[in-house]
Amino acid sequence: MIKIYQGYLIRLFVKKLFIITGIFLALIFILSIFEEISYFKDLEISIFLPFLMTFLNAPSTLFEIFPFIFLISTQFFFLELIDKNELEVFKVNGLNNIKILKIISLISGILGILIIIIFYQFSSKLKFIYFDLKNNHAKDDKYLAVVTENGLWIKDEINKKKYIINAEKIENNFLRNVSITEFDQNFDLIQIIESFNVDISNFNWIISKPIISKDNSTNNLKQDLIIQTHFDQNKINSMFRNLSSLNILQLNKLREDYKSLGYSAFDVTSHLNKLYSFPIYLSIMSIFSAIIMLNIKRNKPMIFHIVFGILLSVVIYYFYYLFNLLGQNGKIPLLVSIWLPLFMLMIFISIGLIRINEK
Repeated sequence: MIKIYQGYLIRLFVKKLFIITGIFLALIFILSIFEEISYFKDLEISIFLPFLMTFLNAPSTLFEIFPFIFLISTQFFFLELIDKNELEVFKVNGLNNIKILKIISLISGILGILIIIIFYQFSSKLKFIYFDLKNNHAKDDKYLAVVTENGLWIKDEINKKKYIINAEKIENNFLRNVSITEFDQNFDLIQIIESFNVDISNFNWIISKPIISKDNSTNNLKQDLIIQTHFDQNKINSMFRNLSSLNILQLNKLREDYKSLGYSAFDVTSHLNKLYSFPIYLSIMSIFSAIIMLNIKRNKPMIFHIVFGILLSVVIYYFYYLFNLLGQNGKIPLLVSIWLPLFMLMIFISIGLIRINEK
């Protein structure tokens, strides 16, 4: 059974969390709407479309900043307890700071799990719709690339020709076992080009020893063939990084598809590990914020705590960003780049817990 004081602390914490979340959501909407209006300014669209796009994208952005929302919410949670002298009342009745921290960390972890199971599924679906709508209005909607269990598929249109391209694998800047079906503007078949090896290091693809099927005849060319496209290695890689539009089941399937294709699954695995560690991350941020608040002199003005919370958020963000870069560059293993920052914060927290009941 939840005791009276536990219920009070949980309600107060959740209340602060909702208030801070609402404030950040409003800021996200205000800042994003100008970006969407700027994107669609040259297109003939409904005036409501930028607002719809902002609504679809806002939950995904909110998810990214939840750790800092928890940090700042914990600050305001303790500010109210301190202003009302309730910490002293709790101490008199045998409730020390450690017990309060346990409650805060537990509720943060539970909320983190619910955010992953419910909110993230919801936000990823909206993000998918957001990208789908944006692609429909993009100037380059004549070409796209997707990964399926049958390999990489690319649709391209250039120089009054249309291409449907399928590749079995990607290895560095090469496509392997490639089939290129070429059509005219009316989608009448021109020719089919097959090759084991295609260099995609730039927009002019070099097709090695192509086999060309045309007009019921097949020719094996000894020289390389060059075709112009809208894609190179970097562009293909960048098109598969919008992982926030996929839920956990879709991410796991995508990882398996990448492995079968020979494409690096680093980004997908990294994103999944961030999701798995998310509840722990939220708990750590709440405890970290609580320790800071209990160690700051209580006569500091509210603006000090707000600015201090924002500065802490920025420092922790770049701390994580640094480790993520090291992981992406192969300087440290992937799992280390995700979990080591959490472990280091836990060590810092454990040091801060020493004599915390005396605060």
